[in-house]
Amino acid sequence: MPTARVLAALLADPGADHYGLELMQQCELASGTLYPILHRLTEAGWLERQWEGVDPAEVGRPARRLYRLTAEGATEARQALAELRAQLGGAGAATDPRPAW
Repeated sequence: MPTARVLAALLADPGADHYGLELMQQCELASGTLYPILHRLTEAGWLERQWEGVDPAEVGRPARRLYRLTAEGATEARQALAELRAQLGGAGAATDPRPAW
């Protein structure tokens, strides 16, 4: 279910860049759960990642690693969540980044 939460959060704004802390808060997941999921999704070609283009000295924090769904990833994520909803009897709202299941 943690992967479903991450996919739902990413699909809430599929064209946007997302960073780890934001996703941890949205999905209510610890970093030790989130980052392996992001790594697996990246390796599968569902996500692309890049470093934020900022000067850490100017913004007063380290640069963030940003994650964005690929076109294939968005398609696959929608399909995976639809299959999961069907298996669970349709539980969970499509707009809630934290599915009810």
